[in-house]
Amino acid sequence: MSDRHTYDYDVLVIGSANADLTVRVARRPGAGETVLGTDLVESAGGKGANQAAAAARLGARTALLARVGDDAFGQLLLEAQHAAGTELRHVLVEKGARTGTAMIVVGPDGDNTIVVSPGANARLSPADVRAAREVVAASAVVSLQLEIAPETVRTAVETAAETGARIVLNPSPTPETLDTRLLTAADPLVVNEHEARLLSGLTDGTPTDQAQALRERGARSVVITLGAEGALVLATDANEPAHIPGVPVKVVDTTGAGDAFTGALALRLARGASLEDAARFAVRVGAASVTRPGAQPSYPTAEDLA
Repeated sequence: MSDRHTYDYDVLVIGSANADLTVRVARRPGAGETVLGTDLVESAGGKGANQAAAAARLGARTALLARVGDDAFGQLLLEAQHAAGTELRHVLVEKGARTGTAMIVVGPDGDNTIVVSPGANARLSPADVRAAREVVAASAVVSLQLEIAPETVRTAVETAAETGARIVLNPSPTPETLDTRLLTAADPLVVNEHEARLLSGLTDGTPTDQAQALRERGARSVVITLGAEGALVLATDANEPAHIPGVPVKVVDTTGAGDAFTGALALRLARGASLEDAARFAVRVGAASVTRPGAQPSYPTAEDLA
């Protein structure tokens, strides 16, 4: 990779942008059950937009390639990205389209369940990525998720590989099997414990076993996030994973914590940090993010984490 100072952007995020509709409940309902919750809160979200906002707030030169509708939710998302400091020239506003929406239920422990309606995200196309080839080439790291069409993700991977950008892949929502072209391009593959079990095929294995299995299946490097326990990192040149301990905090809302982690990781990798050092920083950012409500909390900033 060339000297990072030759890049216009540290991080380009290609992915989803959703309006989050969040309600908090005293307990989650069972099948066929109705429970009362708090007033509905509308806020900015989407895995792609969350990662971009996190990277930008931490000081990264960040761009976002996404699609939103020309509705009120689309405006909400644009305003949130502007406030975070993200470059918005590559966010495509589609006339007459409905912006993607996520319905989130947060329990008393801060954990959540989420259902996503893709909306305009589903129409972010391979042609959109090809049209943005110059911005891909101008980015040190391209961060990807799977809340957009699979063929669009594949085109993003191909374009990033052709232009020399490092690919950070968070394969969420997780398919039963991950396209080999995506797996082998990931450096790193960033997964949580559930995703690691599913993609490695080792449902009863340890995170160490799962990281090694994902390496054997083709991932260049692997990061498994472990919630309050921190993260496990298997770097390209390492024989064994390294454990990054968690940071004890009072959990308010875990929504977007993995995205905050990934955005922070991408930033540090873009600036030349080792994978282990980048993950150590990302663990702190992820921990800080769960102390505030919402997927794009105003905290943390680079100053908060100095």
